[in-house]
Amino acid sequence: MVEEVLAAAAATGSAAVVYVAAAARVVKQYEKGVVLRFGRLRSGVRGPGFTMVVPFIDRLHKVNMQIVTMPVPAQDGITRDNVTVRVDAVIYFKVVDAAAAIIRVEDYRFAVSQIAQTSLRSIIGKSDLDDLLSNREKLNQGLELMIDNPAVEWGVTIDRVEIKDVSLPETMKRSMARQAEADRERRARVINADAELQASKKLAEAAGVMSETPSALQLRLLQTIVAVAAEKNSTLVLPFPVELLRFLERAGQNPAPASPRPAAAPQPAQHPAALHVHDPHLHDAADAVHQPAAAPLARDDDTGTAGCI
Repeated sequence: MVEEVLAAAAATGSAAVVYVAAAARVVKQYEKGVVLRFGRLRSGVRGPGFTMVVPFIDRLHKVNMQIVTMPVPAQDGITRDNVTVRVDAVIYFKVVDAAAAIIRVEDYRFAVSQIAQTSLRSIIGKSDLDDLLSNREKLNQGLELMIDNPAVEWGVTIDRVEIKDVSLPETMKRSMARQAEADRERRARVINADAELQASKKLAEAAGVMSETPSALQLRLLQTIVAVAAEKNSTLVLPFPVELLRFLERAGQNPAPASPRPAAAPQPAQHPAALHVHDPHLHDAADAVHQPAAAPLARDDDTGTAGCI
C-alpha cells in the first residue's frame, strides 16, 4: 500500500514538474507578453518576470518595447525642381501598445519600413534641392509626421527620423561647385571695390590736408624713404614729387629777361650784288649788260621755306 502511495506521489510530482516546465514563461524587463487563448486575446498583458500559461492552450507573444533603430534604404527620386537625387534615412521608433502591435498588423517592423520608404520618396518629390541640402530639420519633421500618422494605429510611435545623406549626380556637383566659386568671386570683387572706394576717399582727404600745408608732403616723402630704406636692399627707390616737376615746368615756360647789351655801330648800306647776264644774241662779250641781281626772298619762319630767283 505504501509503495502504491509513493508511486502515485512520484507520478503526480513528475506530472507537476512537466506541467510547470511546459507552462513557465519568462518575460524580460524590456518586453511585454501578449497571451492568446484559443486564438483569442486575453485582457491582461503580461509584464516582465516569471509568468505561467496553460500549455497547449495559451500562446505567449513577446513584444520588444525598446527603441528600434531601422535604416531606410536609399530611394531614388526627382525633386520639385527636376533634379535626380538619391536619399537615405534612419528611423527611430518603439512600441507603446503591445496588443495593437500583435493584433492590428501582421509584422509591425516590415510595415514601418515600407511606410518609411514611401514617405521618403514622397518628401523628395515635394521638396527642392536646396531644401534637401540646407533645410533638413523641416524635412525631418514632415517625414516624421507622415510616418507617425498610420503607425499610431499599430501601437507604434515614431521617436525620430533623420535624413542621412543626399547623393547627387557628378554633373550636378560640378555645376554647384562652379556656382559657389562664381558667387565667392563676386563677393570678393565687391569687397575689393568697396575697399578701393574707402581708400580713395581717405586719400582725397589726405591730399586736401597736404595741399594746405606743403611741408606735410615733404615729411611724408621722408617717411616713405625711411620705410623703404629699412629693408636690407642695395637699391633705393626715391619718389619724385609732382609739385617739383610743375615748378620746373613753370620755370621753363617763363625764362628770366636777358641783361642789356651796348648798341652796335651802324653798318653802311650795301648794294645788292650785280648778276652778269649773258645774252646769246650778242656777238661780243663786251656788249653784255651788267644788270643788278634781284634781292633774295626773305625766309618765311612760319613755313620754313626760302625764296629763290
